[in-house]
Amino acid sequence: MRSYSELFRTREFTPLFLSSCFQTAASTVSGLALGTLVYRATDSPLLTALSMFGPSLAQMVGAATMLSAADRLPPRATVAGIALLFGLGTAATAIPGLPIWTIFAVLLLLGLIQSFGGGVLWGLLTEILAKEGYLLGRSVFNMMSGIAQIAGYATGGVLVALLSPRVTLLLAAGLYLAAALTARLGLTPRAPRALGRPSIARTWHTNARLFSSPERRTLYLLLWVPNGLVVGCESLYVSYAPSRAGALFAFAALGMFAGDVTTGRLLPPRVRARLGIPFLLLLATPYLFFVLRPGVGVAAVLAAVASIGFGSGLIQQERLVALIPDELSGHALGLHTAGMLTMQGVSAALAGGIAQLTSPATAMTVMAAASIAVTLTLALSLLRHRAAPPEGQRPEPSAPRSWQSEVNSP
Repeated sequence: MRSYSELFRTREFTPLFLSSCFQTAASTVSGLALGTLVYRATDSPLLTALSMFGPSLAQMVGAATMLSAADRLPPRATVAGIALLFGLGTAATAIPGLPIWTIFAVLLLLGLIQSFGGGVLWGLLTEILAKEGYLLGRSVFNMMSGIAQIAGYATGGVLVALLSPRVTLLLAAGLYLAAALTARLGLTPRAPRALGRPSIARTWHTNARLFSSPERRTLYLLLWVPNGLVVGCESLYVSYAPSRAGALFAFAALGMFAGDVTTGRLLPPRVRARLGIPFLLLLATPYLFFVLRPGVGVAAVLAAVASIGFGSGLIQQERLVALIPDELSGHALGLHTAGMLTMQGVSAALAGGIAQLTSPATAMTVMAAASIAVTLTLALSLLRHRAAPPEGQRPEPSAPRSWQSEVNSP
């Protein structure tokens, strides 16, 4: 599968894509509305941040307990059911007079549900497109996510100002219901990819199995940590340029869009496989220049150039998909999503703490340097695994030659 037109000619891709569009827009609009609602009620920046990042942090708890459900539930019913539950939960947070602790309880529950929701979605994508088409399909989802977030934050801000946070939450709930309806009517019934009932024991067993491979383990760390630390840099845009943060977010989204198009559509497979580590270094390096406190124009260009490096995630995911059995695809990709979102939330909190003690510019520089250090350390780890494989472990037969040269590429 080589073109975007081929993707949308695949029967079930379009309804899955549209359902995800509705959910991304709903999540963005509801996050802004809920953050505004909580801040007005508590005047607490901490509780406001938790209302927006709390569900992401809850995903790691779900990844350790509920992720086995990603491959053991019927995909169509699960995708539609999760969207429906999010719609109901979002509507519940709009109830007037609802105690703050109840709102956070709802958010915690939704975060736990979403911990395996990503696995169901991406596992289903590998079935619809097969593994060969996964990278191109995922790049389209990534591009949609960036565009939907920009539009969602802009629209959400207008709705909150013109209407109210609660009315905006109800509109977001309607988007979730549209996502559920699109999935229910557009997707076909499929059997679960794996047999057995979901359980904590199965989740732990599969997590241990996935982490038993040194290369898979390193791939997960590459997908979680360097990117998450850079998201910590992005979380400081508002405090770095309070009146122009929108420009920084927009340019960062533009760079991410360019990186996804380049990685998913333009780069030949052999070239693409060599660029995973260089893209991760590109992702962090421009933020080192924030130590000079550049103006908003230069900062926006730096953010755009850096965000091209988010294409590294597609490269690492393509390799990960090649290394996992088909019956574990949902669990494995769900673990990636849950860990990524958790690391983003942790990094945002860490970056905010450093900025509180120093300055946003200094915190961005520190987070970027940490990202580069982690990337180089993990690159060396890949070299060690290939030079001296663990005793008794056979090399993965599906490993492409191009991957072996990735960390040696200039």
